[in-house]
Amino acid sequence: MAIMNQLSTNNLKNTYISLKGIADVKQELDFLKDTKRSQIAETIHQARGYGDLTENSEYDAAMDEQAMVENRIAELENILKIAKVIPEPSTQDFVTIGSVVRVEMIDGVDEFTITGRVETDPAKKRISNESPLGSALVGARKGDKVEVVTPSIKYQCRVLDIK
Repeated sequence: MAIMNQLSTNNLKNTYISLKGIADVKQELDFLKDTKRSQIAETIHQARGYGDLTENSEYDAAMDEQAMVENRIAELENILKIAKVIPEPSTQDFVTIGSVVRVEMIDGVDEFTITGRVETDPAKKRISNESPLGSALVGARKGDKVEVVTPSIKYQCRVLDIK
């Protein structure tokens, strides 16, 4: 259910998120508050019934899970408070956050959606505007060749289409 990578509070200063991303954050937050908290509370209650808490691995695991859930709740609430909502792209003239970009790369043609870091999911071809490829593409126009610089390699790709 978690759609976002772990972010520290310091990294949220210029965090961009779509309206769908906001809805996903709210859905995850509601699930954690309304469902997960009560499930963990029940697990803690059951684990307490097993006796001595100093050697109770079920209790320790439940307490660890509770801490992780509470941290995630605080993180999601902070995202909702700080993140800047990005509108749907109003132009297809150049790449912006929210654009779907088809690019010709070294090994063929690929398509990516440029997102803010909260919604990044490389497996679904959703790349951050802060990633090497995302930052190289932002501002590019159809037909432009852009240079992508990563810590290990440098390569070029060409923008074929912007949606």
